[in-house]
Amino acid sequence: MSGSGAPGPGAAPCRFAHYFVLCGIDAESGLEPDELAVLYKWLQADLHGKSSDTADKTSGENFDQSPLRRTFKSKVLAHYPQNIEWNPFDQDAVNMLCMPKGLSFRTQADNRDPQLHSFIITREDGSRTYGFVLTFYEEVTSKQICTAMQTLYQMHNAEQYSSVCASSSCSMDSLASSIDEGDATSLAKLQRYNSYDISRDTLYVSKCICLITPLPFMQACKKFLIQLYKAVTSQQPPPLPLESYIHNILYEVPLPPPGRSLKFYGVYEPIICQRPGPNELPLSDYPLREVFELLGLENLVQVFTCVLLEMQILLYSQDYQRLMTVAEGITTLLFPFQWQHVYVPILPASLLHFLDAPVPYLMGLQSKEGTDRSKLELPQEANLCFVDIDNHFIELPEEFPQFPNKLEFIQEISEVLLQFGIPPEGNLHCSDSATKLKNLVLSDLVNDKKNGNIPSNALNMYELLKGNETIARLQALAKRTGVTMEKITTPLTEKEKEGKLSCEELELRDYKLNVQLREVFANRFTQMFADYEAFVIQAAPDMESWLTNREQMQNFDKASFLSDQPEPYLPFLSHFIETQMFATFIDNKIISQWEEKDPFLRVFDSRIEKIKLYNVRAPALRTSNYQKCSTLKEAAQSIEQRLMKIDHTAIHPHLLDMKIGQGKYEQGFFPKLQSDVLATGPTNNNRWASRSTTTQRRKDRLRQHSEHIGLDNDLREKYMQEARSLGKNLRQPKLSDLSPAVIAQTNWKFVEGLLKECRMKTKRMLVEKMGHEAVELGHGEANITGLEENTLIASLCDLLERIWSHGLQVKQKENPERGQRNKGKSALWSHLLQYQEREEKQEHSAESPVAVGTERRKSDTGITLPTLRVSLIQDMRHVQNMSEIKTDVGRARAWIRLSLEKKLLSQHLKQLLSNQALAKKLYKRYAFLRCEEEREQFLYHLLSLNAVDYFCFTSVFTTIMIPYRSVIIPIKKLSNAITTSNPWICVSGELGDTGVMQIPKNHLEMTFECQNLGKLTTVQIGHDNSGLLAKWLVDCVMVRNEITGHTYKFPCGRWLGKGVDDGSLERILIGELVSSTSDEELGKQCRTPPQQKSPTVARRLSITSLTGRNTKPNAGQIQEGIGEAVNNIVKHFHKPEKERGSLTILLCGENGLVAALEQVFHHGFKSARIFHKNVFIWDFIEKAVAYFETSDQIGDNEEALLLQRSSCKTFCHYVNAINTAPRNIGKDGKFQILVCLGTRDHLLSQWIPLLAECPPITRMYEENALLRDRMTVNSLIRVLQTLQDFNIILEGSLIKGVDV
Repeated sequence: MSGSGAPGPGAAPCRFAHYFVLCGIDAESGLEPDELAVLYKWLQADLHGKSSDTADKTSGENFDQSPLRRTFKSKVLAHYPQNIEWNPFDQDAVNMLCMPKGLSFRTQADNRDPQLHSFIITREDGSRTYGFVLTFYEEVTSKQICTAMQTLYQMHNAEQYSSVCASSSCSMDSLASSIDEGDATSLAKLQRYNSYDISRDTLYVSKCICLITPLPFMQACKKFLIQLYKAVTSQQPPPLPLESYIHNILYEVPLPPPGRSLKFYGVYEPIICQRPGPNELPLSDYPLREVFELLGLENLVQVFTCVLLEMQILLYSQDYQRLMTVAEGITTLLFPFQWQHVYVPILPASLLHFLDAPVPYLMGLQSKEGTDRSKLELPQEANLCFVDIDNHFIELPEEFPQFPNKLEFIQEISEVLLQFGIPPEGNLHCSDSATKLKNLVLSDLVNDKKNGNIPSNALNMYELLKGNETIARLQALAKRTGVTMEKITTPLTEKEKEGKLSCEELELRDYKLNVQLREVFANRFTQMFADYEAFVIQAAPDMESWLTNREQMQNFDKASFLSDQPEPYLPFLSHFIETQMFATFIDNKIISQWEEKDPFLRVFDSRIEKIKLYNVRAPALRTSNYQKCSTLKEAAQSIEQRLMKIDHTAIHPHLLDMKIGQGKYEQGFFPKLQSDVLATGPTNNNRWASRSTTTQRRKDRLRQHSEHIGLDNDLREKYMQEARSLGKNLRQPKLSDLSPAVIAQTNWKFVEGLLKECRMKTKRMLVEKMGHEAVELGHGEANITGLEENTLIASLCDLLERIWSHGLQVKQKENPERGQRNKGKSALWSHLLQYQEREEKQEHSAESPVAVGTERRKSDTGITLPTLRVSLIQDMRHVQNMSEIKTDVGRARAWIRLSLEKKLLSQHLKQLLSNQALAKKLYKRYAFLRCEEEREQFLYHLLSLNAVDYFCFTSVFTTIMIPYRSVIIPIKKLSNAITTSNPWICVSGELGDTGVMQIPKNHLEMTFECQNLGKLTTVQIGHDNSGLLAKWLVDCVMVRNEITGHTYKFPCGRWLGKGVDDGSLERILIGELVSSTSDEELGKQCRTPPQQKSPTVARRLSITSLTGRNTKPNAGQIQEGIGEAVNNIVKHFHKPEKERGSLTILLCGENGLVAALEQVFHHGFKSARIFHKNVFIWDFIEKAVAYFETSDQIGDNEEALLLQRSSCKTFCHYVNAINTAPRNIGKDGKFQILVCLGTRDHLLSQWIPLLAECPPITRMYEENALLRDRMTVNSLIRVLQTLQDFNIILEGSLIKGVDV
């Protein structure tokens, strides 16, 4: 379990350190360049047309640098013991991580301070071991090596001389340009700079001593190594031979038991370490103080959020220890979650190809001195969080949600930091003057602090600086430029006040700060996920069936969990619950039914129980109120108590049975250790060993027992690995074996992993969406939210970006002017642009006239919309025209969303990849996009997404201008195709309307451009009744979004004109989406499973309109229709706001409330034509109004009638307002407006009884009419009253011009 610190089954007996390692130069093999692969890589890069300077950067820049600045091959000179069964020694990995740059040489003129760094080895199963390394310089005694160095210098100087003197056409030019400026300025400088003369100079070479431990006891290991180094360099030999101390720490110092502290002995003074108890946060010894000082609080929280969302994180610093401190610091803060992907805090130079990995990673890259971030070419930057530690600078991915309650969270952390005297903005923000200041004054201090020199020196340094004039001048300068210098002044004043601040006290402060900061972070998660257990789905009866069906199972009810969260948390949480770290956390929870709980989970669950005990009376519903952490004091106290009161003391180092006369002490040289005494530990099992073995035996017994009951162990392990690695592509690069075969296999794993991830993502998007649409059609329950859909689409965009970045040959170097200055570089967009460029060259001559011709011919028929040509390039142009999008990553995402909405994503990508010459030019042979079978499967998975409707482009880019095309289709048999009057149209959607637009005379088709209307809902169509042929029978109106291709049909089937039908000169039509597969189908009735409930094409014809052929529904069906219409409106308001769809359709659509009430009013209506005139419901309404207005004069004082009178008044007022509105609406249209207004203002239930009892009803309705049946009217009133609670907002187009 990554970093949990708990030894796994068969794990180490509790030894503090597993290995002691010595790395350095192998005198026998002499000087070898660090990478023989360097030359090979350089030639390869040249073959692929990469510029030599990028090639140079990616490999170990050996051939043009002065020999002292080159790196040479190091070797593990010795390690003790030879091997440990539970943690086999990986020689290559250890050598690579102890000396990531290989050996380096210095002369007496250079700085030779010792440096301390640490590293981590993560094995494939996720378990970790830690290494702590002290690198120092030792004089080279081998004559052979000194001579070799001299020869290298002579060759180098000759080469530089020829390159500087050569003409500009010389092939060395490109190399010379990449040499550091200092190297290239002039010949004289070159020869002076970094020179080595065997007769004049002393040569030194780096060597390192290293401890490898199961737990990250950084402070203790650092002290031990420093004391060992002191013993080598001091004038007096150490009290005992070095073997005694090394033997002691390897075999006689136990790990402190959980919750206890331990004292053991270095060469000169005792060392104390402590370990958290079983219910405390897991061990973390890296100083968070330093992480906050290096990054600043705001930056740290942003990087932390990127890590939680599993983006690619690249740390960048000159200092290995900084890389390690920041990586470990940030992953520590993730508790109770654990980073599940590639984790390499120090990436050795030979592993640079891992930056190509198309998976989330957290890696650290050492920056070369003086190199600029802009020169660092990375394979993909679309999803990258780049952290330049040395310059307090971070580059973030474009779109990612903020951490919940970010401001309050930052405020709480800064309070903790300020208590410990740490400025939340980090130390020395890098303005120019601050950088100069840092370089001038603090370089020594900074080195001192980072490289682990003995702390007392650092304090003396402060002393020295204190009275310095330069410092005073710099302070004044700093003040003017707004840089604070508390860092330099505070320790001095404190020291004067309190006497010397001992090393222990500083350490204790760091420990306390660490634990308090971690408590604040852990408390956030405890609050956010306090109820997580309620949403865990425990579906499997036993572990075996769970592991076997793991991939098919839903193990967390995401939709219900999200619906329970406060609104502001949703953007973050909906992304976070899709991550691998959350999935693994939930898996661990499920597995804990059958196995011992994961330590992280155990601590987390116990904290949640504690919270629940304290908050007994808290309401069940979550609020976004910020609750601070209340356990800071206790956490700090428990650490302080452990450090003050030592629980255990290890055996003192003692003399060993050694051969006399070997390993003679020589100052400044690490002695050759006697391996026989260090190869094995003491034979007798001491106290702590036996204690640990009994517990180990008990664990083994339990394990064997569970194995006999359960699966065969190997099979079980295989299942466990598969279940845990589900969705992860490759946990960890293998550092040791770097043969081309292994690299190829690693890439193959990436390809397989990408395909699997694509399969899982598309399946999830389909299942969720299908589920959603099934609900709209009345099956089952919804389990996806609009927010969740957006999250899934965003993660599909990330996946495509990662696929397009895998094995990329040319790192966005194709067109330097275009997009090079863009912050976000997108591999997909870059590929599209190059495809576009090639296609446009070919297209210019032939294709454009044909396209125009086809469009015109079709539109001339005027009866249907011309087909929209499917064109990848055209879709790109649409995106390029969107001025709102500023970066390539944004354009790529918009293009993916558009293609998905048009159901063309798979087809477009297939077309893009069909240009094989371009793919070969852009991608290496092993790239995913060049693996044919996988690529076909990938496109097939994307094709499956065409089964559902997405509006992921329309709903996200709400402010862009969109061209629309509309066509009016008349019924020619019964009316003229063209009207002589002046027709107009107004299109409305969920995001707005076009306003009234005149249709050009004698045209049925027009195009117009306006701001995105969203999903279209209504069309108002009308004319001014002028001319001879003013009457017009319109079948429907079609409107198409010319970018997304979405076509809406607005059925009408009614006349427009005075003296015909209901005399209407304008109508409001309700829209439905039609599938745009082929032209012919546009006229037919064709439905996709609806995103909206819209009326079908066979639009109801008013029962009193011309044909009169409709079969009349019976009373039961009418009542059922009312119930359903009201029920749909109630359901609408019970959905989350973002998912409600169109209320207009529920009111005025085919089965909407207006239609249902029309049926009620038509039942038993005496509609015989009176004097050849149709009678409409509105005629009855007007008669009723006339009656109310006259009868209102009769004085009647009974109180019961007051209410009735006010209802009469409002009813008359509304009807008159509709009648006097400046619109030419027909009688059925007026009834629709009345119902809509009555619903909005909750008046319908008051109006129905008035109408049912007014005298005109007897004249206009049959005896058996529903409105004359008291019981039916009462039940109708009750049903309508259920709408009273809802705040109904009507679309503007429905009630335009009616003033009530």
